[in-house]
Amino acid sequence: MATPKRQILVCQSFRAAGDKKGICHKQTDGFLQYLEEEIIDRGLNCLVTATTCLKQCESGPIMVVQPENWWFKGVDSHEAIDAILDSMEDGTPALQYRIA
Repeated sequence: MATPKRQILVCQSFRAAGDKKGICHKQTDGFLQYLEEEIIDRGLNCLVTATTCLKQCESGPIMVVQPENWWFKGVDSHEAIDAILDSMEDGTPALQYRIA
């Protein structure tokens, strides 16, 4: 299997002791499944990875697209995910969610 073109990191608020803290995990129920389904439906070559805390709690939920290193904040709805994936397909970051 070839390596994916992009990796999407999704904060799930895990800390070193294994505790979930912060807000990312609280506001993303069903988030990973929807994201995976959209990637498949759109035919995007991406790997989705749930992460430990990305240390952006004040802006969460957080999603990062690599290798572009686009950081997105407030990704807490299907509409936000759709906007980010739409912009990825266009080759630009979704500015309304981008962390500068």
